[in-house]
Amino acid sequence: MKRIDVQSLRDVFIEQQILLCFNGPFSATLIEEIGHALRLHLESLAAPRPAVGDVFSAYIELTQNIRHYTGRKGWVGADAQATLVVSHGPDGGYVVSAGNVVELADGEELAARVDGLNLLDAAALKAAYKTQLRQPREPGAKTGAGLGLIDLARKAREPLKYTLVPLDAGRAFFSLHVAI
Repeated sequence: MKRIDVQSLRDVFIEQQILLCFNGPFSATLIEEIGHALRLHLESLAAPRPAVGDVFSAYIELTQNIRHYTGRKGWVGADAQATLVVSHGPDGGYVVSAGNVVELADGEELAARVDGLNLLDAAALKAAYKTQLRQPREPGAKTGAGLGLIDLARKAREPLKYTLVPLDAGRAFFSLHVAI
């Protein structure tokens, strides 16, 4: 096994102002525990209360979506792993980034939805949120049917950013970056 260069990792974390980084499969318990630690850490940094709430909310939305997605796919092992990074943004804000393996078609669909949301101004995002909120949900649905993504776009200080990198076997790695 190749030795991990912890000092290089540390240097990258410092250079990128990374506050929290996780790589692995998300469980409900893990999401809760990391979220609790994230909230306490941000509060210890004297982050403004609204920012703490928005960062926490983005963290929850991204991690739960990944958990639900990999669960629906029945993926285990490396395909079920996700990477989460919370860092300071260049302007003193925060950036919550998360990525995971997806079916390429699902990633393209999600990218199109993000592109569509990025075209909307604040008023249009608010209207889209209200419209989505009133949509009937399928009985037993475990997701908000896109409501969370609209909410992320509303909370973000700048357009949502994503990358979609094709992998083998019709899969891709999708990552979403939310500037709070």
